Parts: sequence; structure tokens; C-alpha cells
Amino acid sequence: MCDDSLVLYNAHIYTVDPHRPTASALAIRNGRVLMVGPDEKVQSACPNPTRIDARGYTIVPGFIDAHAHLHELGDALCQAELSGTPSPEAVVERLQQFVEAHDLSPDTWLRGHGWDETHWSSPSLPTRDRLDAAFPERPVWLTRTDVHAGWANTAALDATVGLDRLRRMDDPDGGRIHRTADGCPTGILVDNAMSLVADDIPLPTESQQARHLRTALQHTARHGITGLHDAGVTLDKLRRLRQFIEDDAFPLRVYAMVEGRNDAFDHFCEHGPYHHPSGRLHVESAKFFADGALGSRGAALLDDYADEPGNRGLLLHDPAPFQQKIRQAAEAGLQVNTHAIGDRANRFVLNAYEAVMDVPDVTLRRPRIEHAQVLAPEDVSRFGPLGVLASVQPLHATSDMGWVESRLGPDRLNGAYAWKSLQAAGTRLAFGSDAPVEPIDPIRGFHAAVTRQNADGHPDGGWHSSERLSRADVLHAYTRGAAYAAFMEDDVGTIAPGMRADLAVLSQNLMEVPASEMLDTEVVATYLGGTLIHSTEDWLDP
Repeated sequence: MCDDSLVLYNAHIYTVDPHRPTASALAIRNGRVLMVGPDEKVQSACPNPTRIDARGYTIVPGFIDAHAHLHELGDALCQAELSGTPSPEAVVERLQQFVEAHDLSPDTWLRGHGWDETHWSSPSLPTRDRLDAAFPERPVWLTRTDVHAGWANTAALDATVGLDRLRRMDDPDGGRIHRTADGCPTGILVDNAMSLVADDIPLPTESQQARHLRTALQHTARHGITGLHDAGVTLDKLRRLRQFIEDDAFPLRVYAMVEGRNDAFDHFCEHGPYHHPSGRLHVESAKFFADGALGSRGAALLDDYADEPGNRGLLLHDPAPFQQKIRQAAEAGLQVNTHAIGDRANRFVLNAYEAVMDVPDVTLRRPRIEHAQVLAPEDVSRFGPLGVLASVQPLHATSDMGWVESRLGPDRLNGAYAWKSLQAAGTRLAFGSDAPVEPIDPIRGFHAAVTRQNADGHPDGGWHSSERLSRADVLHAYTRGAAYAAFMEDDVGTIAPGMRADLAVLSQNLMEVPASEMLDTEVVATYLGGTLIHSTEDWLDP
């Protein structure tokens, strides 16, 4: 019965299946796992398969990124990469190199992503003057690493909202226009104010958007990612995903969250969830925003920002209309997933979920809070009893740890990035990246969650090390935990008979290698439904 099967043997397999946690061989047939066990047993049961000697490599379930932005990842990979720039001058230099390398025409918008002023020697928000000096006529629009603030030059403002009009405008609801002391816009727009520029930037052509999506899909496969929860999609994006699937050019399983503020939400509230027969696209949830981001001081806090007295961030909804949106989604059979960063926003969402749960005949199906980044200690214990899942991103902690105390003060850090505390309170965890905000690299996220250290091994012992998780718990959160968060735990997330054969083959044993060597781990091969979608040169030809 195994003549057309594939057998991988001589491996260290971590199944994330409590009934058989480890094995050395597995057999695949028709895209699903047929058998898992010792080499001799699996090979003797399948006498004529295609055999691959894994040569001691480690195999885990394909990683599932529980919160990322697929199209935006592709766009970012095709924009100027500004992560790691140490100063505004370095940003300008990198932009100039990008223009030269890509031979952009003079009227083409210059876009970039990833700047972070907290990493600069002078950690203050930049102004349009620096961009104007280098690009006086070309529109420039640069998104901050958290995608909750944008930096525009004067040409970009004039080409969209208009500098004079912007000067006269009040801050939009849920947004902020940064200004000089005399009221002149600096070029920094936060949260909902970003749309004043972003909504009028010429859209990429269809061919450009397709190219960006292909780039993102290649990137996810190279990192061992077989599933991704796309946190905020439109009908147009869904159409493109379906076309890629029909063209057999979509090596990924996407669990899509429709944006709760556009026509996609209305469409799926009317028609209900959607599941593509290929198993590669599921639309079963809605994504809402409760607040902004901590770095740009848009996260909603219970008390003032420690470094900006009088500012408590931005809460983006009033309770009654937000609860109505949640109820509308739930009655349509959609899971509700809400972005909440600050402690005030997280409490607001928990209160809203609890209020809707009390409505007769309304069921919230595995409601999620996306990020759950800063929590009041008394709210940590509410997640588990309410059945609220925490969809968190480990790299946020190690990216933010150098400046977050200045935002929050020391007293609120006990509830920040509190993964172990959430788990201890009975909360189910699902791990992701928030790409392109952070790199879509589960190995880096794994290291951050286990060590609470950055890539350089700092700080010694880990930042707030009491919130570290075990390797087994982290692997679970990146696989079965993420699958559970998308109602897919009976199909993906473990290596067990009957499950889809989504696998990541790793160059070293991530579960045992010293923590200092974790980041040396490479993804040797990635399988989606038993089909090889990525491999290094030595996987099949050692």
C-alpha cells in the first residue's frame, strides 16, 4: 500500500503530538502523513517508497506564523529596507543607494520601511527637512518599523493631502499629525493620520503586486513557514490569493482575517466563512484595531506615557459600536481578532468580549487578542477563563526592550510581553512575527521566546527572564498552538497519521542545541502537503 509513498528516515523528528513526541522516520502518501515511528518499522511497512536519508537533520511541523501581513511583506521586500539604520543620515544614504540601484524615474514615489528612531544616537522623531534636502522633488514615504507611523517629505505631502491644508487640519480621530512649536507639520503622521498620504500614493500595477506576492511566498518557504494568518485582507487581496492558488503558484496555507473596516467585512458578514477546496485559503475571521503602537506612543495606556506626560495614547473605538461590530462578526460565524497593544486597549477588548459573551444566543468562537503586549497584572488572569487566545510576537520583546521602560516606566514592565504569565493563567498562545514589522523568521522568534535575548545574546540571563518559555512550549506555539488559533488543529500543526505533511527540515537540533547556537540553525527543506517547496543544495544531493 506504500508503493507511491515518500519516506524520510534517519532524522530527529519532533512531532508536537503528545501520543508520540519524537520519532526517527515518517511516511507520506497523498499529501498526508501515513506513519510515524522508528526507521525500521516505517521502512518495513513501506517496501517500495521514495526514500530520503535525512542524515540526522531535525524535522518539525511546518511553522505557522499566527500574525503577519503577506502582501505588505512582499511590498516591503521590494522597497528600500531601512531596518538597522543608525541615524536619519543613514536612512537618506540608503534611500539614495536604492534609487541608484533601481534606476527610478524622477516622478516615481520612493518608498521604504523599517526606520526606528529609538535605535538612533539621538532618539527623536525625524522631520521632513532631512528628506527634502536629498529629495526636493521626488515624493518620499517611509513607514516606521511598527507600521503605525509614516515619515513624508514635502513633495509627498503636496502630492497628496497638501502641506497648507495639513497645517490647517485638526488631528483625525485615532491619529496624530506631529507639528513644530508653531504648528507646522513635521512630516510624521501616526496611525489614522497616515491615510492622509498613504491613501493617495499611486497603487502598484497588477503585475507589480503579483511580483511582490511571489517574492513574499519565496521568502516564507525559505524560512520553513507552511501556514500564515494574514492579519487584515481586502477583497482584492483575496482575489489575488485565489488566482495564485488556481495557477498552482501558492506554496502556503493562509488563514485570512478580513479587515473590520472595509467591504470585505461586509461581504463575509453577509456570506459567512470561506474555505478553498485546496486547503490553502481559509477566510473565517475579522480583524479590528483597538489602539496604535507603543513605539509611536499610539498604544492606549491606563496612565500617562512615562516619557510624555499627558499622553495616554489612542483608543480607536467607543465601547458600544465596537461591541456591535464584534457581535455582527460572531453572528456571521467569524472569529474576532483584535489588535491591542496598551494595557487600556487590552482591558477595553477583554471587557468588550465579555459583554458580547453575555448576550444570549451569541457565541464568540476562540476570540483572539493580537499582540496583547502590555497588560495590567489583574487582566492577565482574565484571558484563560474567558477563552481568549493571545496571539503574540516574540521578536517584539527583544526589539523593544532597549526603550520600552522609557515609555512605560518600571512599574508597568511586569505586565509587558508576559508570555509565561499568560500561559500560567491558562491562556493558549499562538506565535507569529507581525512581518514586515519584524523579520518573518521563526528561528529568530524561537530564540527570542526561549532566551529573552537579542541576536547578540544581550542582556545576560535574558530580559525579564521569568517570562521565558521552554523550547517545547515555543515549538507548540509556532505549530499546534497557531493551528488551534485558526481552527485547524485537526489538519496541520503536528506530525501524526492523517495530518497534512507540512514539514520544516532544520540543519541542527533546535530543541537541544545550546541557546547561543540557535540562530545558526538553517531551514534545509520545507514541504507543503508532502511537496518540496524549498531546499538547500545539499538536501537531495549531499
